[in-house]
Amino acid sequence: MSELNRTPLYDLHVELKGKMVPFAGYEMPVQYALGVKKEHEHTRAACGLFDVSHMGQVIVRGADPAVALEALVPADIVGLAVGSQRYALFTNDEGGILDDLMVVKAEDHLYLVVNAACKEQDIAHLRKGLGDGYEVEVLDRGLLALQGPLAATVMRRLCPAACEMMFMQHGRFHIGGMDVWISRSGYTGEDGFEISVAVEDTMPLAKRLLAESEVEPIGLGARDSLRLEAGLCLYGHDIDTTTTPVEAGLIWAIGKPRRHGGEREGGFPGTELILPQAENKDHTRKRVGLLGEGRAPVREGAELYSEAGEKIGVVTSGGFGPSVGKPVAMGYVAIEHAALDTQVFAEVRGKRLPMTVTKMPFVAPGYFRG
Repeated sequence: MSELNRTPLYDLHVELKGKMVPFAGYEMPVQYALGVKKEHEHTRAACGLFDVSHMGQVIVRGADPAVALEALVPADIVGLAVGSQRYALFTNDEGGILDDLMVVKAEDHLYLVVNAACKEQDIAHLRKGLGDGYEVEVLDRGLLALQGPLAATVMRRLCPAACEMMFMQHGRFHIGGMDVWISRSGYTGEDGFEISVAVEDTMPLAKRLLAESEVEPIGLGARDSLRLEAGLCLYGHDIDTTTTPVEAGLIWAIGKPRRHGGEREGGFPGTELILPQAENKDHTRKRVGLLGEGRAPVREGAELYSEAGEKIGVVTSGGFGPSVGKPVAMGYVAIEHAALDTQVFAEVRGKRLPMTVTKMPFVAPGYFRG
């Protein structure tokens, strides 16, 4: 692991007895003393602090950067209000997904957060796709996620103004003399905040947050089970270059102005495949939620079968859902088997375990919408 990168909080993870593992080119904590299940439950009940400094943070500057970025993503970036954040997808010419990302519209630039495992290729893709007239600045900053139903209780003590924001809003604030960029968003299905902070302030801010009685450090293991229960995709697993936004159930990420008949129809890579799929619903497979019986988790890669024994798909994310109390999974199935309440069977160690196609998220979201 000596060749791996480290976030500004590496020493703190070690001090807190975090179990360090390789992840997306970094040494990251998969869990702490509480263990994955209790970390998951604590985040759902109170508040967890996640180190997500391995993510890529980018500023895009130039003339009308929102217009320029729309050449690379199907989202409505032009219509995004200043101080708001939107989920977007980089697509390729075959309609596949290169990565998913968050886009914040500021007064004179865009602020992007991209996935750690894809950030080098995303930055190259941005520079090539936007051209010479645009500056793509890669930031060296820490990124913390404060997540859970008591996140606002904690944030109100440190930065009351940030608590006035609603889900997917973004602003710049101060906490104890530190400049912070805060969005009200996250990857757990709970209310919470993602906080971008200077490298030198990352450790002091993390310690300040952890000093609050509601807050526990949370590792990658619980981050994964939390996002799975929230029905959120993990790039490279639930979405990749072989999946289209429509197949992935992400049609809502195609902005209405970018669809057929919209004021800025198409213009993004894969338009010719993605927009007909969105309009005609003629795709042959779909990402679905799957709820199991008993306690045996169904993991990524498990093949899915119909009652008649026909292979109909595969699981892309799966595990036991601590908040649900049952095995939960996501996967792709043939469209004729994608209706809610359809029974399918996942093959695990030679046995076919029954699962039911169910709506997502698996838990009620706690996003603060005012």
